[in-house]
Amino acid sequence: MLLKKYHGLGNDYFVMRPLDAELTEDLTRKICNRNFGAGSDGILLGPYPPGSEWYGRIANACGGADGAAFALRILNPDGSEAEKSGNGLRIFAQYLYDEGIIGNVPVKLLTLGGVVSATVHEPERRIEIAMGRVTFTCGEIPATGLCGAEDEVLEKPLDVCGKQLLVSAASVGNPHCVVPVPKVSRELAMDIGPAIETDSHFPNRTNVQFLERVDEHTIRIEIWERGAGYTLASGSSSSAAASVAVRLGLCASPVTVLMPGGTLDIRIDKDWRVTLLGPACHICDVIWPL
Repeated sequence: MLLKKYHGLGNDYFVMRPLDAELTEDLTRKICNRNFGAGSDGILLGPYPPGSEWYGRIANACGGADGAAFALRILNPDGSEAEKSGNGLRIFAQYLYDEGIIGNVPVKLLTLGGVVSATVHEPERRIEIAMGRVTFTCGEIPATGLCGAEDEVLEKPLDVCGKQLLVSAASVGNPHCVVPVPKVSRELAMDIGPAIETDSHFPNRTNVQFLERVDEHTIRIEIWERGAGYTLASGSSSSAAASVAVRLGLCASPVTVLMPGGTLDIRIDKDWRVTLLGPACHICDVIWPL
């Protein structure tokens, strides 16, 4: 089967047509393994057109399709399924553009985390994703025990690895835990990120961002991604971290998010709807033997 490899700021995915093969959790893990497989941060499975089985299943799961042109599934390297991925959505939009399936006009894409709007801007080759509305409400993320279900999870104490951290949580269709710190580092993300990801306060596990304020419109983050581990860049993580920074008064929109893999630009509207802008690039094609 044909796997087309793309990256968004070093966060790499294979795009795979859904009819090429039955993609089991075990096969997903084998393909994504960087030592014994082809190696990636996940697989984007699609496009599923309206009327297809998976389009209907995803629409039912997230409460409707809102006229989306295509649906896609986002698979983590551990075989689990993600609701939404900002980098994955930019990659998928660029793939659809490269294949001549869409042009440089907005197109709605359906994910388990809801419907987004994607626009490929040429010739600068930057993709704009309207990620939807961010929420900080405990019951919507979901988070449990950090505060009341209707309260916002902002600067709440969390005991992890023998330390008490002040964390904030948000969802842009998938869960995030943001930890503001004086200085971010890869080591910090790798040491504490796994414990936060699987902490019992997050019943669906969570993505984790360590956030350092740079100036009024700039933050730096290090990321531990749910189901993937340490990650060079993440669009949904950038969206959540930038939103938390604005909500806490650390920054003002628009926010430039600096990551080891590169930079994303995040705009947060007054109703907390988030739009991200950044690149996605084709790397190579891989033939995987069935």
